[in-house]
Amino acid sequence: MFRKKAAPEPEPTPMIQERPGAKNRPTPKRRDQEAANKRPLVGNAKAAKADVKTRQRAEREQVRQGMLRGEEKYLPKRDQGGAKRLARDIVDARWNIGEFLLPLMLIVLALMLFAGTNPRMQLLILPLVYGVMAIGVLDAWFLTRRVKKRVTEEFGESAAGGLGWYVALRSLQMRMSRVPRPQIKRGEPVVAHRR
Repeated sequence: MFRKKAAPEPEPTPMIQERPGAKNRPTPKRRDQEAANKRPLVGNAKAAKADVKTRQRAEREQVRQGMLRGEEKYLPKRDQGGAKRLARDIVDARWNIGEFLLPLMLIVLALMLFAGTNPRMQLLILPLVYGVMAIGVLDAWFLTRRVKKRVTEEFGESAAGGLGWYVALRSLQMRMSRVPRPQIKRGEPVVAHRR
């Protein structure tokens, strides 16, 4: 009368024979499938926007760093190619007078402010500034001719087209503000990089 009831024996799990072309697993219950498919109708829009912005910011930073390092796939079309890289290296391997024009202009501006009432000082400063500017433009012109000649030797006549302004503008920029950053030290020999 007060004896423990014997535990019922577990039902043996049916052996499923695997057949080719069959799904070979039990069909899930409807409530389990519906629970798995439930999603809120309106997601967390703020979190999604923040996630997208974070990903885009990381991608932009990666592209920017690649461009500064001079990686070909991140460079804009105007900077791509072996001829442009050779031109950049030739410009970056030497001292250019154009690099000093911006700092010189700031110094001249300061001198003009301090010597504003002294016309003699202004007459001495202005010819000096225009002289340095003329020398910078001549230096850029000679450099452009030299670069075009070297690029023609290395890559052919068609590669040298359109390099004039590219080289001149790069030579007039201060070294630390050039994009892509200089990949060669001053005085290093320049080698052509064929792609």
